[in-house]
Amino acid sequence: MVKLNLKAVEERVAPLGGRESYDGEFIFSLLLAYGKPQGNVTRLRNGSLNVAHDPSTEVAQKNVVYFKETTGDPLAVIDELKTSPLVVRYNTRFVIVTDYTELLAIDTKTGENLMIPIRDINQHFTFFLPWAGMEKAQYVAEAHADVKAAERMGKLFDELLAANPGMLDMAHGRHALNVFFTRLLFCFFAEDTGIFEEGAFTNAVGSHTQADGSDVAEFLTEVFRALDTEDAGKKPVHLAQFPYVNGRLFTMAPEHVVPQFTKKARHLLIESGTLIWRDINPDIFGSMFQAIVTPGKRSNLGQHYTSVPNILKTIEPLFLDDLKEQLDAGFDSVKKLEALLERISAIKVFDPACGSGNFLIIAYKELRRLEHAILERLFEIDPKHQMLYAESKINIEHFYGLEIDDFAVEVAILSLWIAKHQMNSEFKEKFNLSIPLIPLKETGQIQTGNAITENWEDVCPNDRVTEGYVLGNPPYLGSRNQSAEQKKDLATVTDKYKSLDYVSAWLIKGADYIRGTAAKLAFVTTNSITQGEQVGILWPQVLGTELEIGYAYTSFRWSNHARNAAGVTCVVMGLRNVSSEPKYIFSDGIRLDANRINPYLADGSDIWIGRRSSPLSAMPRLGFGSMPNDGGNLILSEGLLKV
Repeated sequence: MVKLNLKAVEERVAPLGGRESYDGEFIFSLLLAYGKPQGNVTRLRNGSLNVAHDPSTEVAQKNVVYFKETTGDPLAVIDELKTSPLVVRYNTRFVIVTDYTELLAIDTKTGENLMIPIRDINQHFTFFLPWAGMEKAQYVAEAHADVKAAERMGKLFDELLAANPGMLDMAHGRHALNVFFTRLLFCFFAEDTGIFEEGAFTNAVGSHTQADGSDVAEFLTEVFRALDTEDAGKKPVHLAQFPYVNGRLFTMAPEHVVPQFTKKARHLLIESGTLIWRDINPDIFGSMFQAIVTPGKRSNLGQHYTSVPNILKTIEPLFLDDLKEQLDAGFDSVKKLEALLERISAIKVFDPACGSGNFLIIAYKELRRLEHAILERLFEIDPKHQMLYAESKINIEHFYGLEIDDFAVEVAILSLWIAKHQMNSEFKEKFNLSIPLIPLKETGQIQTGNAITENWEDVCPNDRVTEGYVLGNPPYLGSRNQSAEQKKDLATVTDKYKSLDYVSAWLIKGADYIRGTAAKLAFVTTNSITQGEQVGILWPQVLGTELEIGYAYTSFRWSNHARNAAGVTCVVMGLRNVSSEPKYIFSDGIRLDANRINPYLADGSDIWIGRRSSPLSAMPRLGFGSMPNDGGNLILSEGLLKV
């Protein structure tokens, strides 16, 4: 593959724009413009590398593209193709459909889409930059709607605080306000997605309360009670349209007090309800919403939200790539596909710093999409399977989280329910079978607690055999930025706490959790723990002799769709028990095979230590388990200098 910069790609795509006509050579020319090897493109053209279902009108290469020409409606074709078993099977990055007048494309990793006249391809060349090893910093176009919704709710939060000045001083005041806002979010989402009748909640508030807001609190209490009432005959007639939800979300308790409203608060509530909530991304909205109600975080709305591409850097090499390879290997075998279904239905996912749950949400959605692809292929092979699978085997009870902020826990649980409903909708679109969300039967396994001091086995039991994955984006905090309480926490897991970043605690505890079991781990962290003196202090305790780094992403700039993305350089590391499985280093969008990945995230099993003036041959050779730190320079076996 030719390594190209942005300008070079632009120049190479330019000749493809503005043509009078296009034909089947277009896709081959496009791939070459982004530096794809001539040999690969030639093999695609002659069919030897083409894995498409119908090579006469389609061109497909694993991990790269699924291209289809059509004489029909491109929008209808791409909508069907984007989630087809073949696209999932081959882990296709871009799906492209064209009638050679219009061109439609979907980036399956980020969710972005492109719809343009094909002759304008040169004006949109940045869309396919991942082919040239340049990943996108932003992942979904609709994220702005999430930010707008969160900001609108923030105004309501401020108005309610002003109208209820003593609420935060009550014993459960903060928690009551947190519960109230999670209930509002569910109601807004429910009335836009068919869980409730369309507009039921917002219209009821507007129709049955006074304009001055004086009776809104009383009315909302009645609505929440109706949502917690299973017997429809016990509900007032004007609330009969509200179904039984349960799942602890609307459980009535004395401490769950609804705040008093003003005229302005009522207006803001109704105004928020008029937003379109059906396409809310729970993976970003939870983080945004948490910032709204947390003192001191409002100005950094979404700053530390982890984008979907960065989440996929953890879950794809950790387990998703392997599952898709199993789908590929068993594509024509009912027995193998059924075995894969059973496998994914038993997988546990645990995030011990889950925040609002975005890692768990994306993992859940990806497993559901894989399940849909397997079921669709089973139905193609043997239609009788349509009678066997009327609901999903992916249970949100298998998604575990630990988080110190109790409101984030509530939002994470709610976000998983929203994600489940969205995936149930995709299931219905594919198979014309409805899986109702309510009554809520699964409450999730997300708990409030300090991940450093809690016993992870108590939160997510690891039976040493069940397939399980620990993942997430723990808090960083360099050694100089930690509070006394945080230092105390860190001291409970290591006696070297004075020199280590806060995230080290998660690596040490995570290593202990997976050691000697079938579980694996992957965290997004700052790159500081792979540099300088922290390497010699931290990694011998993490790896010992039993664990290894199975894959790693070298340093990349933190990026997300928030307005003020955090200025942090990160790495991703996957840890596992020592294994003969392949090892990979991902650098600049390219995957490299590795023999052994050392804590500097380089391919090399040995580390040399010495002073810059010492000849390489005179330096002692050391294993990870006995790596000292003498204040000198650490040098990799390949000769790369690390100060």
